[in-house]
Amino acid sequence: MLLRGLTWLIVFQLVGTALNHLVLHRLPGPIIGLLLLLAFLIMRGEVSKPLADASASLLRYLPLLLVPPAVGVMAYASDIAADFWAIVGTLFISVLVSMAVAGKLMQKMLNRRGEHP
Repeated sequence: MLLRGLTWLIVFQLVGTALNHLVLHRLPGPIIGLLLLLAFLIMRGEVSKPLADASASLLRYLPLLLVPPAVGVMAYASDIAADFWAIVGTLFISVLVSMAVAGKLMQKMLNRRGEHP
């Protein structure tokens, strides 16, 4: 079961990489593969058991992906400290923009469903 789910994940990644090389040069192949997998799952309406098992087993190792950024922060601490206020300002502005966009989208969704007070 696990091998079947991992095979589906790899197939979608390979198709995404192929589309990246052939047509869509701006998006990375794995991102295209994830979007194709999302479209496939939406059309299907459910996640199969092998795919759910494979993704659950991969999620256990997700914290390992956070190790390289943590090492980068430690290695470049002096550069980060030199640009600290620029980083803080950028993060603040991006949070404000993200909250505004999320609020607008939520209002549109509520209006569409007729639940807006």
